Amino acid sequence: MSASTMAVVGSAATASLVSSGRSKTQPLASAASSSYGGSAASLKKGMTAAAKRSKNGGVRCTYTPEKIDLLAETAVKTVKDFQRPDSFGRFGIFGGKYVPETLMQALTELEVAYRDVVPTEEFQKELKGHLKDYVGRETPLYFAERLTEHYRRANGEGPHIYLKREDLNHTGAHKINNAVGQALMAKRIGKKRIIAETGAGQHGVATATVCARFGLDCIIYMGAADMERQALNVFRMRLLGAEVRPVHSGTATLKDATSEAIRDWVTNVETTHYILGSVAGPHPYPMLVRDFHAIIGEETRRQAMEKWGGKPDVLVACVGGGSNAMGLFHEFVDDEDVRLIGVEAAGHGVNTSQHAATLTMGDVGVLHGAMSYLLQDKFGQIIEPHSISAGLDYPGVGPEHSFLKDVGRAEYYSITDAEALDAFQLLSKLEGIIPALETSHALGYLEKLCPTLADGTKVVLNCSGRGDKDVNTAIKLLGM
Repeated sequence: MSASTMAVVGSAATASLVSSGRSKTQPLASAASSSYGGSAASLKKGMTAAAKRSKNGGVRCTYTPEKIDLLAETAVKTVKDFQRPDSFGRFGIFGGKYVPETLMQALTELEVAYRDVVPTEEFQKELKGHLKDYVGRETPLYFAERLTEHYRRANGEGPHIYLKREDLNHTGAHKINNAVGQALMAKRIGKKRIIAETGAGQHGVATATVCARFGLDCIIYMGAADMERQALNVFRMRLLGAEVRPVHSGTATLKDATSEAIRDWVTNVETTHYILGSVAGPHPYPMLVRDFHAIIGEETRRQAMEKWGGKPDVLVACVGGGSNAMGLFHEFVDDEDVRLIGVEAAGHGVNTSQHAATLTMGDVGVLHGAMSYLLQDKFGQIIEPHSISAGLDYPGVGPEHSFLKDVGRAEYYSITDAEALDAFQLLSKLEGIIPALETSHALGYLEKLCPTLADGTKVVLNCSGRGDKDVNTAIKLLGM
């Protein structure tokens, strides 16, 4: 869906940025990190310094003085009132609604339902009941004793590693949290036909599950390549009564499935609700998906207090679109002493064209209705991503992650296919837990992180899903 066919909703200043984020952007995290939560002037100073270094290094930085002013002012405003983006659905310069006019009414209807229905006592009681009795929450905060021992240094020191066990949810991943919430919203606004996109299949399974539970028609769009490597989840969706529609366009992966789902929604907007599976897409999706997943971080805070009487020191999660990471991070964004670390898919390496490291290597642009970091060429065309993990194989990322990166609140790194596969095996052998390949990217980063941490540092890693779905992929790659 090209920018020229989209309706741009937001200020003129923000709209003017759409075509400017096309060349390589120097990351600003290191410059802005010490200024987080400070004044607009302090943020501006840090970003100006980063832009200057970028220019001196021969890389064109898209942060002009005018853009720096806008980002600094909106960043501070958003940080101080972080429970929501601004009225245009923006996090700093990121987010917004870049969609066809035919979707504006549906998005407005969804935003009103989120604002007026979700906070009510009746809705919250029903939601919490389903999360407890159907999903199986709360999920454990598990001390990974043998994994902790593995990363202990020769002098006996090292971090303590805990896993937030989202893999123990019904359907085997965090995705069900959001699916239940959105399905309940769809019922309230009278939509009985549900569509969704899926990559690894976990969001598709979660959506098919809640549609079966609530008696809703369900259509899942999935890339043909993903259907082949996630055949088990395709069978599960069909067993649950969903129609799974293969997408053969492009690389036949998550981006293409999302595009097809949006086309369906545009055509059938009167009767259909789109359960978007990540914190991406047009406003209000990044906000409402985040908030339905925020229970992950809320439980983590309470469980950490019970287990060791304090907060985690470091939070680690994989990032594709970014829903599991945002669910863990959101509760702790205002706790500046808690490090937030997102781990992307480096594929065959970020120095190749075969990766999905959007925040690490991307530029600013618009995709699927929101402004964010994207993998794109110098002409603004999307570069096809690659990852061993179908759930991380996406060329964009949620706009709030882009915001957290640029104001320096969160750190983002990347792990290769090979490193993720090593971590997949390591957790299986040390803890008897077979993680999803998505989760394995977060686990893989522990190899680089743990040697840098002080003794006793409390690390919580979001075990976002279980690896049953990835066994066939692992068999082929490991030759077992």
